[in-house]
Amino acid sequence: MKALVLAGGRGTRLRPLTHTVPKQLVPVANKPVLFYGLEAIRDVGITDVGVVVGDHGPAIRDALGNGGAFGLNITYLHQHAPLGLAHCVMLAQDFLGGADFLMYLGDNVIIDGLGPLLDAFWHTRPDAMVMTGKVGNPSEYGVAEVGSGNIVTGLEEKPANPRSDLALVGAYVFTPVIHQAVRSIKPSWRNEREITHAIDWLLRNGWRVESHLHGGYWKDTGRVEDLLECNRAALDVAEPSIRGQVDDTCEIRGPVVIEEGAQVSGSRITGPAAIGFSAVVRDSRIGPYTSIGAECDIVGATIENSVVCDGSTVRGSLRDSLIGRQAKVSGDFGRPACLVLGDHSEASLHQGAS
Repeated sequence: MKALVLAGGRGTRLRPLTHTVPKQLVPVANKPVLFYGLEAIRDVGITDVGVVVGDHGPAIRDALGNGGAFGLNITYLHQHAPLGLAHCVMLAQDFLGGADFLMYLGDNVIIDGLGPLLDAFWHTRPDAMVMTGKVGNPSEYGVAEVGSGNIVTGLEEKPANPRSDLALVGAYVFTPVIHQAVRSIKPSWRNEREITHAIDWLLRNGWRVESHLHGGYWKDTGRVEDLLECNRAALDVAEPSIRGQVDDTCEIRGPVVIEEGAQVSGSRITGPAAIGFSAVVRDSRIGPYTSIGAECDIVGATIENSVVCDGSTVRGSLRDSLIGRQAKVSGDFGRPACLVLGDHSEASLHQGAS
């Protein structure tokens, strides 16, 4: 079996950050989102991986290389425009050949891995299998209708009146028949070949599509609030470890990761929280649910429920914030600020006159 990882999306809902960094490389718990998927693929024994890239292709290539760091062999496939998930399958046909394959959306995090999905596929061997998860707001997702024996009977894309609460999670398993399906459908009103339309074509033409219900945590990290929620979930399962320098004036509460080279002094760190490689945290209050990236400089700050990317400087109070790489935040306007800052940007906070 091979894997096809889709990493070409533009991430418009995470701008301004994604003007300069692919959404798949934005970190949660100090690890790029895309790495979670690649590690999950490796852990189920798949090593031959095609990665579909778009405008941010060079950055993805720089981060992943040939895949050797993950124990994978990566082949890159360029999609010149966002023409849909089914179009990605068309692009990858030569790479995939006649193999069954796992398709994984690179901006998704599935905390509990892909083992149960693959086990279910090999047990019943349908023509296609979709991973689903129960949600309270199905009208915001692609939705599967599922009958007895986990057989998918219908699909809807963001229905106004959903007939199911089973959302499509960002992992699918396909047999080679999907290649016929993606070439048999027409582009949607968005001028994209939709994977839901291709799966619906399978259903209408008598092929068997099954659902695997995922009982653990998963998240599409396409929005700031979703990314921060995913950061919380990843920190909840991170293994506590203190390998940096923490002086005697610090207070560490709960599960905390402090990477090598980090220097923490005069501060209180409330877990779950993570302090990255060679970061400096001084006279600050960090956490809970905060990730401080590598080589950040955090002094006199209070930061809660936030992601601060590598190399950034914070002097002030933040909460529910996403701070890009090499950004600078300073000042205080009397209460914690909620910010989304792109790479190399600056924000100076001042309390207005009463």
